Amino acid sequence: MTSSAFSEWFNADYPIIQAPMAGVTTPKLAAAVCEAGAIGALGLGAMNADTARKHVEELHSMTAKPFILNVFCHADKASDDETERNWITTLSNEFERFGKKPPEELTTPYTPYQDDPAMQRLMLELQPAALTFHFGLPGDDHIEDLKKAGIRLGATATNAEEVRLIEKKRLDFVIAQGWGAGGHRGVFDASAVDEKMPTDAVLSVCLEETDLPVIAAGGIMTGSDIATFLGMGASACQLGTAFVACPESSTAPVHRRWLADPDRETVMTRAISGRPARGFVNRLTAIGDKIGEPAIPAYPRAYSIGKALHASAATHDSDAYGAFWAGTGHVRSRPLPAGELVATLVREYEAALERGV
Repeated sequence: MTSSAFSEWFNADYPIIQAPMAGVTTPKLAAAVCEAGAIGALGLGAMNADTARKHVEELHSMTAKPFILNVFCHADKASDDETERNWITTLSNEFERFGKKPPEELTTPYTPYQDDPAMQRLMLELQPAALTFHFGLPGDDHIEDLKKAGIRLGATATNAEEVRLIEKKRLDFVIAQGWGAGGHRGVFDASAVDEKMPTDAVLSVCLEETDLPVIAAGGIMTGSDIATFLGMGASACQLGTAFVACPESSTAPVHRRWLADPDRETVMTRAISGRPARGFVNRLTAIGDKIGEPAIPAYPRAYSIGKALHASAATHDSDAYGAFWAGTGHVRSRPLPAGELVATLVREYEAALERGV
């Protein structure tokens, strides 16, 4: 596997990106990926500026190589009070199973990047090699400030309209996210109809719509998968679920077990956070499926009660409500150290080329 023009931006040997995965990726994981010759990334979407600074400084202490930072730019319409009250009532029985009461109201645990001046100032100060946006884009003025600072910019796209907007805003690259990807869908408008395109289809759409480098993401687990998408024209491949089982991640023990379980199914659900996200089926996703999406509050307010319910259940050794994100190919994950996984992916890629894949 040879370095592409894209991976040369990061002084990387291989066009392989470890997905940011807020809440799972650690500085240790991102650093190990960078040191192995691939491109490490760190998700900051669930952090405030002070916490983000500490994580980035820790990452810098472990590698001198460039890496990607990622932030959330959600701009969903706030759910109404009645929807939130009804959702609290719906989940009250679940809290009672553990002798707990639900919160009296939902809260907003995450501030979107475009509304967080402290995080914006921090990115301009830190000047990472690249900053990527999930759920949308910040304002034009800030995009221009980031570009003037020499920061490469990318964003997730799930359809043609989103990639056209990314190109219009003069970003540097596009992340084409397929329907099978684990974690949150990068859709700009969570209320719009999702075309649910698999990775090969959304990659083709993005390549048709833009001359910018396009990164394939979603369900990519092996070097053979990487060979397929690079052969289609992707400038690099971004792997998330493949790295979740690495010992350097902060993945919970139950999550690690479920990754290797072929009988564990994943589902795209809004029940856990309020936004579409793919993770393992559990009691909370089943409740959401039964009650229907319109009854679920908006992101990230739904996440506040989902986290509270998971915490209550955890005190009784129950994992029935957690946000255990995973893509459709989770059973093919390997619990290898990140550097060893990168080397394995490269060997598999080379073997695929020899077979003519």
